[in-house]
Formats: sequence, structure tokens, C-alpha cells
Amino acid sequence: MSVLVGKQAPDFTAEAVLPDGSFGEVSLSDYRGKYVVLFFYPLDFTFVCPTEIIAHDKRRAAFEAKNVQILGCSIDSKFSHWAWRNTPIDKGGIGEVQFPMVADLTKQIARDYDVLVDDSVALRGSFLIDKDGVVQHQVINNLPLGRNIDEMLRMVDALQFTEEHGEVCPAGWEEGASAMTPDGDGVASYLAGNAANL
Repeated sequence: MSVLVGKQAPDFTAEAVLPDGSFGEVSLSDYRGKYVVLFFYPLDFTFVCPTEIIAHDKRRAAFEAKNVQILGCSIDSKFSHWAWRNTPIDKGGIGEVQFPMVADLTKQIARDYDVLVDDSVALRGSFLIDKDGVVQHQVINNLPLGRNIDEMLRMVDALQFTEEHGEVCPAGWEEGASAMTPDGDGVASYLAGNAANL
């Protein structure tokens, strides 16, 4: 499994179902200057996947407020994405999600991000990419294990705080909490006041 953190995110251009339901091409480089959450899921019309996609969509406004573009990706075709998007939620569909659904029919994007398992489907990989196209956070779940989308929002907050303030974010840090300067005095000061709550 490749670790992409600290490296340039592999660029791609692929067909997608766009937020208005039309087909179009999406390139990762289109979003340079924004943060991107790129998440892979195994297959359309499955079981854990719709819960994750709907959870991303329900938090879309929170991501957008932080200048984050969400991109979903699986090895299904754009036609499968479109059909699933047009299936009502109470029938196992995902509804009219408002972020691009990328079709990785050749499986090359999944290979480039090293989430393809058994040359078959993608694991549940999530990648937080900064405004310069560098991967800052990645997490890979096995097929049965659904993600916590709020944790990705927390990672966005931590990244943006670090970029703005130059401080580092300790375990469990949330927006508005104390951070620390990245030196011996900073960690000592932080632990003196917070170690009991870790």
C-alpha cells in the first residue's frame, strides 16, 4: 500500500456524473487552488457505499464553507452512477447528490492511488488534498468498514489551522481548541494543561 501523504496527488481526467445530473469530464487539476476530498468506494448499488455517499452529501455545505470540493469515485461506469443517482434513497439509491461521481472504468485512478484490491474494486480510500495538489491525509478502510465523514471535516479544520497559524494539532484537536507550537516548550506547556483530557 502506497503512502501518498506529502506527495503530489496523482492527476486524472475521467468521465463523471456532475451535480446537475449531466455527464462531463472531471480533472483533479481543475480544482487546484481548492482543497479536495477524494473518496473511493467499491461499487454502485451495494450496501455500505450509499450510507457513505449520502453522509458526504449531507455535509457538503460544511465542506464547501471550508473551500473543499468533494469527489466520489468507483470503478463503475458513468451510466451506473447516473442510474444509482436517479434511484430514490428509500429504494437503495443515493438520490441527487451534489458532487461529481467519477467513473474509473479502466481502474487506473484506483491503481494510481493504490486502493484497488484483487484488480477488482477499490477499498474505501479517502484522500485530503491541499490547494497545491499535495496529499495531506489518507485513510484506507477495508470493504465492510464504513467511514466517519465528520473525521474528515476535522482533518480539514486541522490542516487549515496549521496552515494559518503554524501551530500543530494534538490528538483529538477540534476547531476552537488549544494547539501547540512545534517545539519542546510547546508540547510541555500543552501537556501541562491538557494531558488529563487526552
